[in-house]
Amino acid sequence: MSNQLTPDLLIRAYSVGLFPMAESHDDPTLYWIDPEWRGILPLDDFHVPRSLRKAVRKGGFTIHVDKAFADVIRACAEQTDDRDDTWINDNIQEAYCALHKMGCAHSIEAWKDGKLVGGLYGVSLGKAFFGESMFSRATNASKVALVHLVALMRQGGYSLLDTQFVNDHLKQFGVLEIPRERYRNELAKALAGRANLPFEVDQEILEQTLTGGDNAPHVQQSPTS
Repeated sequence: MSNQLTPDLLIRAYSVGLFPMAESHDDPTLYWIDPEWRGILPLDDFHVPRSLRKAVRKGGFTIHVDKAFADVIRACAEQTDDRDDTWINDNIQEAYCALHKMGCAHSIEAWKDGKLVGGLYGVSLGKAFFGESMFSRATNASKVALVHLVALMRQGGYSLLDTQFVNDHLKQFGVLEIPRERYRNELAKALAGRANLPFEVDQEILEQTLTGGDNAPHVQQSPTS
């Protein structure tokens, strides 16, 4: 438990499997989380629901990387009709914006008619991307951003997409739940390599991403071995 958060501390924490959360958006106290079971999205078996495939192919959104990182994390922190509160306080916003300036945090954004209508942000270290939060102000906006994130990660040589937890939203994409020790092993392997998040998706890789997980289960809990 701590109220102090710096980019260097965040990097050290993520490298050993920890991440910070606040009790609420207006609570200054931070807690370091180390789940017993961890959610990950397999990049090669990422499942895209049929209706979402159509939305991606239709191209109703313009996707940008890192065009408005601060706006994305601010939107993720907002209270909405569907979300009474969030775990993203001012300290978290400031620290991740600083991390972004160091090139270690990125946003994938969905724009429509010149307005930011959805997106997500996360931390990038080695070949690992740690998804933090997403928001949507238009139907499918955050989901389309997630599909593009997976395609960009495959394109950029990543191996691990950490979702931290498993929830109903992620189940449709074939999220996998693995025990802490296996996660730490996967994390160590990912941190030993190097990857770079592209700023523009390759259309062939995007199409492969849309169809590559047709046989993936919607939810799977991995054995401990």
